[in-house]
Amino acid sequence: MNKTFKITLFCLLALVFGLVGGFSVLTYITLPETDVVDVFEEVYYPNQPNDSNISISDAEFSIHFLELGNKYTGDCTYIKTPEADILIDCGSKSNSISTISNYLNKYVTDGILEYVIVTHAHQDHYAGFATNTKIDSIFDLYECKTIIDFAQITKDKAETTMYKNYQRELSDEIAKGAKHYTALDCVKEINGAQREYTIGENMSFEILDSYYYQNRSSNENNHSVCCLFKHGEKNFLFTGDLEADGEEKLIELNNLPKVDLYKAGHHGSKTSSSETLMNVVQPKTVCVCCCAGSSEYTSTAENQFPTQVFINNVSKWTDEIYVTTLCLDYKNNQFCSFNGNIVYLSKDEQYQVKCSNNNIKLKDSDWFKQNRTWP
Repeated sequence: MNKTFKITLFCLLALVFGLVGGFSVLTYITLPETDVVDVFEEVYYPNQPNDSNISISDAEFSIHFLELGNKYTGDCTYIKTPEADILIDCGSKSNSISTISNYLNKYVTDGILEYVIVTHAHQDHYAGFATNTKIDSIFDLYECKTIIDFAQITKDKAETTMYKNYQRELSDEIAKGAKHYTALDCVKEINGAQREYTIGENMSFEILDSYYYQNRSSNENNHSVCCLFKHGEKNFLFTGDLEADGEEKLIELNNLPKVDLYKAGHHGSKTSSSETLMNVVQPKTVCVCCCAGSSEYTSTAENQFPTQVFINNVSKWTDEIYVTTLCLDYKNNQFCSFNGNIVYLSKDEQYQVKCSNNNIKLKDSDWFKQNRTWP
């Protein structure tokens, strides 16, 4: 091997390693700054929900449980009144933002969300508020007048990238004029916060008291902001991902009424929607925000959302249970609408549930018949 050939070979190798190294660095610095990075992940829309059949024009008060455009379980609830647009949570990941904003833009015609409630610091609930600087968060896309969020986080949460992203995005929105209160501020009615807010004629919402607003839990779910919406004589309960022990304390600290609508706690897990809570609130309609049968959190089929334990606890009071999304094959990114976007329409003493895919009750679905039993 002569000297000229060695020099040429060395130069070629140096060029190859340089290109590989440069690509690696570029890939690293452009990765999304989130708690979990899925480098090769894509978003699939095998069955885009069709909402053209849902009209809310006759409703005085409507509650929308949204599909999130991916295979992941998460929460996002939009509430519409004549005087206010309200958003509770924005999961499941930052790539859900476009799906959610496309839905919101049909109703939020002035670009203003009067109230935003962020229940707790888990990605599947607050990813849409906690984006990196290269992605527009919900705070960037809408003018948010009042933001109410969690009063506690678990011990090591403050050091995570996603939580830091949330704090930055929140601070930016406050700098633009948003009022910010924690749930504890609201319950104690301090720093200008209120426990109850009027959102229309004979419409309001109350931030419920919770033991874990003032006491740190080892489980982030227990820090969830809990709230009760009211329209006339109707009551609508939202507990985030509050666990069973938190639910017991919720009962002790509040005078909970029977509810017309209950958003299933923790996506229909076996650790929430306890028999104790259900016996108090006795829900008439239950909506579950999840990707039914997904192995995202567990490979044990009986513990996949919505669980048999959840069904046992709720079925005593109602069979009107609706689910947003259905997992077909988690590993291969296959999912579709279960009921789809679920819309609860309230007018006077009447109500109606309309869904973008179908209005089949959970117990009557093929998935249920193959995977769960009705007590």
